[in-house]
Amino acid sequence: MEKSKKVLIVTYYWPPAGGPGVQRWLKFAKYLPEFGWEPIIYTPENPSYPLVDETLIKEVPENLKIVKTNIWEPYQLAEKFSKSNKKFKGGQFDVGKNQSLMSKLSIFIRGNFFIPDARKFWVKPSILFLKQYLKENNIDVLVTTGPPHSLHLIGLGLKKELLNLKWIADFRDPWTEISYYKHLKLTSGSDKKHKQLEKSIFENADLTLATSYTDAENFRKNGANAFCVTNGFDKENTSTPLSMTDGKVKFTLSYVGVLEQLRNPENLWKALENLCKTNSDFSKDFELKFVGRIDDKILNEIKSSILKNNIRNLGYLAHNDSVNEMQNSDLLLITNFPNETSKGIIPGKLFEYLATGKQIISFGPKDADVETILDKTKAGKHFDYSEIKEIENYILSLYENWKSGTSIHNEANINEFSRKELTKKLSELLNKI
Repeated sequence: MEKSKKVLIVTYYWPPAGGPGVQRWLKFAKYLPEFGWEPIIYTPENPSYPLVDETLIKEVPENLKIVKTNIWEPYQLAEKFSKSNKKFKGGQFDVGKNQSLMSKLSIFIRGNFFIPDARKFWVKPSILFLKQYLKENNIDVLVTTGPPHSLHLIGLGLKKELLNLKWIADFRDPWTEISYYKHLKLTSGSDKKHKQLEKSIFENADLTLATSYTDAENFRKNGANAFCVTNGFDKENTSTPLSMTDGKVKFTLSYVGVLEQLRNPENLWKALENLCKTNSDFSKDFELKFVGRIDDKILNEIKSSILKNNIRNLGYLAHNDSVNEMQNSDLLLITNFPNETSKGIIPGKLFEYLATGKQIISFGPKDADVETILDKTKAGKHFDYSEIKEIENYILSLYENWKSGTSIHNEANINEFSRKELTKKLSELLNKI
């Protein structure tokens, strides 16, 4: 039997970290041995995670080798001065009139003093440690995955010192093209430094991975040898009990995950308000369910509207429980940043949504990659942030089907997005570099 090759994966997010950032390489690590690759994880000993999900520890493969070293982060110190730093850690920002003076100052410091991010202090110690580790353990390929994008600087440093090293830079989100980049209040010098570092990674990595088709294309334009391997789903055997509120069956629209101000679908809330005002049956039957962390400003605005009696806010749940809540829904909501540069963002939860067979309603720029996937799989409908009447008509048609007992289940073939199929695609790329 042919001996497995070794791939060392440098990742900040690892169980018990919660949220979508941990899922990608947790699942790749699960399936890589089936394709002739032995994964080894390198991760911080003492990270500062925005979300924790202890149940994910059970999903870590039993024989997986995990190497840890200490990290120093400024977040704990910063959180003493500003509550908003907890949001930054989770990728959330106060915007516009919601920004306090302390919030503005924190954003300025974050963007200009911690380049590319506040985990930068782990870079030099990791290069020093891994330089020796890679040699002693005969590692065939190094993978760095970001955000935090500072982890790519570990790969860049090692690549410059170990010329024969094969290195893959995995971008779960873009760096300078991500929507909140323009909200970092960067000086021209800081902006230049961010872009120079990003370009250096694109030019020096043997392979750059993107999670969307548009991102891969944009990375190639900027000098990267880029390929797209999307996120996906692990089919879970979950029951599908009915969604209940006060003993009554409800037509349920659910949002699962983190919802921040920059991705707030205000036109959806308006459409739902209109439906509740004009259709008493819909108002009585409808439930708006939130699972995860919803920005307080968004939640308070909805609670001050006619929708206040339709809301069920469950807060952050363990991953398996979140999947159950997806199953206990009729329509699943996904949102993206409204600007053109965000077309390539495909949130990881889209694929878990697909696996439920439920209909999906999506918001973002026109011709987004999410729209391409929804059209391809016939799993739902995508809207931009200017539409309202079209949204009302779509939701009303689904509600009427639900009311009459007509199935609104999606039977699309989505096997190409299974974690095992995606790991097979990844292994083929690993074999080629």
